[in-house]
Amino acid sequence: MIATNNNQVAVANDIRDIKPPMEISDGWAWLWWVLAALVTMAVLFLVWRWWQKRRAQIVFVPPVPAHVRAKQKLDEALALIAQPKPFVIAVSDTARAYLEERFNFRAPERTTEEFLRELSGTDLLAKPQKESLGEFLQSCDLVKFAKYEPGEKELRELHGAALNLVEETKPAEVQNPETK
Repeated sequence: MIATNNNQVAVANDIRDIKPPMEISDGWAWLWWVLAALVTMAVLFLVWRWWQKRRAQIVFVPPVPAHVRAKQKLDEALALIAQPKPFVIAVSDTARAYLEERFNFRAPERTTEEFLRELSGTDLLAKPQKESLGEFLQSCDLVKFAKYEPGEKELRELHGAALNLVEETKPAEVQNPETK
């Protein structure tokens, strides 16, 4: 009896449930995967092409050089020549803003004396340019702060001095275009 009982236990441990049915592919599944991949690639290609066209349409506008912008502002200031104080303020502010942008020199925040003292310790301008700039700024200060009323001739001289400063200090590659 013992032998029979062991055989029954051994046979009971050997019995397993049947496996579930296996799916058999229909043979066309690979076609759907290939079509999905092609559609995805086509959409990505169209998006890339649209992006390239859009990027090509963006127009890069080069910045206007400081000397050109200063000349434009000085020309605009001529409209104020009948009013000495606004004219002188426009011309001197333009000259100071130009020097700040051209030489990275903090000009507008300083008084004329502070500005000229600091400028004298640098080699940004030649000595004659520093002297003419000093005279120009002091003449402007007379009109702005001392209520001096110059004539049109003096105002045009101030305007000419500012234009001369811009012309003398513009970048070298702009001064001599024939040497290229």
